[in-house]
Amino acid sequence: MPVPAQDYPRTWSEFLDWFSSEDACLAYLERLRWPQGFVCPSCSAMSLPSRASRGRLLCKDCGHQSTVTAGTIFDKTRTPLKVWLAAAWYVTNQKQGVSALGLQRVLGLGSYQTAWTMLHRFRRAMVRPARERLKGVVEVDETYLAITDRKQPISPVKRKNSTSKVLIVLAVEILQPKGFGRIRLRRIDKDSEEFIVPFVQACIETGSTLKTDGSAAYRSLPALGYEHQRNVMLGSQVPAHVSMAGVHRVASLIKRWILGTHHGSVQPEHLDAYLDEFVFRFNRRTSSSRGMLFYRLMQQAVVTDPVTYADIVLPAEESLEIA
Repeated sequence: MPVPAQDYPRTWSEFLDWFSSEDACLAYLERLRWPQGFVCPSCSAMSLPSRASRGRLLCKDCGHQSTVTAGTIFDKTRTPLKVWLAAAWYVTNQKQGVSALGLQRVLGLGSYQTAWTMLHRFRRAMVRPARERLKGVVEVDETYLAITDRKQPISPVKRKNSTSKVLIVLAVEILQPKGFGRIRLRRIDKDSEEFIVPFVQACIETGSTLKTDGSAAYRSLPALGYEHQRNVMLGSQVPAHVSMAGVHRVASLIKRWILGTHHGSVQPEHLDAYLDEFVFRFNRRTSSSRGMLFYRLMQQAVVTDPVTYADIVLPAEESLEIA
């Protein structure tokens, strides 16, 4: 278990003391990336490396040269690590998150594009590849999000926008006797079995009890090993927000977050990244330490593959051309 003041700073004052230089930032990332000691990315040898220069490591076994940030979300960045870590601290310490424009202003970044790309890189790191699936009693439902499809996501300047509704599917663990556990979210094209069942199988353990509405999209769940409780809403004396309280509550929070923090301005092609951030925040909502959230994000950042600005933007532009 991570120890406050030893594995992560507890306050902004401590943060400034810990990360006063690029060398201090590199040392911290190196400790997170290789907690048991350096492991060569090329030959997987575990031995003390030679240090050719600041941050440049040379494997004594195979001679492979690497850096602490190579192969991470910080790979080939021209932004100082002090700024990256300050951004991570700010992002995790804001309960409702932060927009790219807000991050640019707080950190004094030279361009909106830099802030926008940094946030998307962090969102990639907010998903653990081997995270456990939901289990127990789980509510599953779909809802529409009204978002503003800004044609140029890299600019905060107001331009001609179009508002569209995007369908997402939600899964919420229901705790006993009351309360909600973890959640999972995903953007889908249609509320049909073709899209909903793969989401359920990927996010919820077999044998769990699934509570859904009366949609035919869920009819194959029992055959797939799930206990299925159907709640037919049409003509029911119990309102949907009562019989399916979990998904309705989470759907309401997502809509408020999109409209509040991001002013509803999210391209549909990037919505999944925003949903990943919401899941990261919601599933850690009970954490008493914001420093711990910073630590978890940094842990993931050093094991998440690098992504460039073009990697993020081009798929969206291609999608717009097809549409």
